[in-house]
Amino acid sequence: MRVGIIGTGAISNLHARAYRNIGYKITVCTNTSEERGRRFAEENGAQFVKTYEEVCRHPDVDFVDVCTFPDFRLPPLRICAEAGKHIQVEKPISTNLETAREMIEIAQRAGIQLGVVSQHRFDDSSQFLASAIAQGRLGKLLQCDCYVKWYRSPAYYSRPIKGSWDTEGGGVLINQAIHQIDLLRWLAGPVKELVGYWQLGALHKIESEDVANAVLRYASGATGVIQATTACWPGYPERLELHGTKGSAIVQGDRLTTWDVAEDSGEPAPISKAVASGASDPLAISVTSFERQFLDFGAAVQTGRKPRVSGEEGYQALEIVTGVYQSCRTGRCVPMSATSMSRPQ
Repeated sequence: MRVGIIGTGAISNLHARAYRNIGYKITVCTNTSEERGRRFAEENGAQFVKTYEEVCRHPDVDFVDVCTFPDFRLPPLRICAEAGKHIQVEKPISTNLETAREMIEIAQRAGIQLGVVSQHRFDDSSQFLASAIAQGRLGKLLQCDCYVKWYRSPAYYSRPIKGSWDTEGGGVLINQAIHQIDLLRWLAGPVKELVGYWQLGALHKIESEDVANAVLRYASGATGVIQATTACWPGYPERLELHGTKGSAIVQGDRLTTWDVAEDSGEPAPISKAVASGASDPLAISVTSFERQFLDFGAAVQTGRKPRVSGEEGYQALEIVTGVYQSCRTGRCVPMSATSMSRPQ
């Protein structure tokens, strides 16, 4: 597969490593900083072009990978739709639901694939849990939680766009915790309603939240909590907890560290203590799950099936985030829409 990359910042380097490992070729790239873009192109044997439109229309591109800030999604998607190019965007799908909805509709009309990078769906722990829950090995789910108690330095937020509402769509929920929120939505099912509380700029000089909490009620009747922060020095591995009538599972970082299930049978749980986490360094994560997701997206492009993390599922994760923000602003419990109540594929 031939990939065009828009945005050559830090995350694009992880993407590039994953593409090299699976044999995909980065053929063309662009960046608003020509110097950084040309350096990335040289390091990856790609052609640098000056505009994103050129990437989207390039004849040697099978799909476009957008590695920009989340406020820049719709313009390249529109060009990709015109050019018949498939497109994958880094999380979150967008900064707001209106743009995300428009992205999905444009991609559907154009017959192109739209994927959202949510690589932790492809961790061994996530894959095992998805299968085990479907088999009923945890019983009826009762409590499903995630905790993202990370630390980001003042330098991380030194640029005014970091943690801004316009460019990033918010703070820790939309930029860091959305991975675990997506996993909760995928493994525990739709959220029926939620209530949230936040602290805006509790530690960092940002306009959005660097501490947030929410209580969830799932459509199944289970309850749960989300705790997210980038203000807990020195930063601790993120944790996902699923508790059912037959037992409990805990994931720390990218590994299943606890599987306590009464009278269990079936595939052995892949328990491990060697976790990889971006708790204090956003790039201290494995590229293996990126490789798996990119292979899945390539297969979707080739076969015409939907990718395992489609635009619709990116929308559902964003809907939970924006629901928490709405609750924080209004002080009210927020019901989720009919869209969020549908089961993911």
